[in-house]
Amino acid sequence: MNYKIVFSDIDGTLLNSDHRMSENTENAIKNLKRQGIPFVIVTARGPSGVYPIFRRYNFVAPIICYSGALILGEDGEIIFSKGISKPTVSSLIKAITEEGWDCTWNVYTMDDWIVNDKSDERVIKEENIVEVQSTKGTVDDIPNGMEIGKFLCMCNPDETDEIEAFLKKKYPSLSIVKSSDILLEVMEKGVNKGIAVEMFCEKLNINKNDAVAFGDHYNDIEMLKTVGTPFLMENAPEDMKADFNITSSNDEEGVFQALKKIGLLD
Repeated sequence: MNYKIVFSDIDGTLLNSDHRMSENTENAIKNLKRQGIPFVIVTARGPSGVYPIFRRYNFVAPIICYSGALILGEDGEIIFSKGISKPTVSSLIKAITEEGWDCTWNVYTMDDWIVNDKSDERVIKEENIVEVQSTKGTVDDIPNGMEIGKFLCMCNPDETDEIEAFLKKKYPSLSIVKSSDILLEVMEKGVNKGIAVEMFCEKLNINKNDAVAFGDHYNDIEMLKTVGTPFLMENAPEDMKADFNITSSNDEEGVFQALKKIGLLD
């Protein structure tokens, strides 16, 4: 096949369990760029959670953030943005609070990450992973007109499925997907990684069947179904593995191994 573009999730995919990229994977990305093959980050993270990766490994790339709600070009220009309204986020917070779950909420804009409990160990862990500090606050702290890219629930793993079912029933117009055993991503209707990948391919006039993609969790399903050559990481949930090509785990350089296997590395 004539592969023309590569998309990759970050956590559980591009980065290993220590949230670092192997030297082989780093060199593979730079190899693609030398060949003129675009490498695109596709993540539930916001831009500020991706920039430390660029600085550490000395490369830049276009970013599809918030699972498709925000697309930035390589130079940081906004290509697409579709956020959740402040009233909707306020409603989400009220509903979750009234149910009394062990759940802390997070609101993301272009540059800010607002949480209700900065001392929550789940927030602290996420801060360490993405190398960004959250800010304690409320939705009212967000200026009117500023888009909210994503609302995130950090849940007790025993309650995640229950919270997901509740939110999907109460807010059928929103895009709600589980990205780990404790994380629920909430975006505006019609937002997912697959739609964003297709949009990006159209912008570059690349047939989506000539695209390669890597992912490891449920919020990657639409992306993997969109491209011609999808790879699911070995560390993905077992119930996803029947539908996609499997590469090695994120701790065994799965992205590098797959790119090498299909002949994309010179």
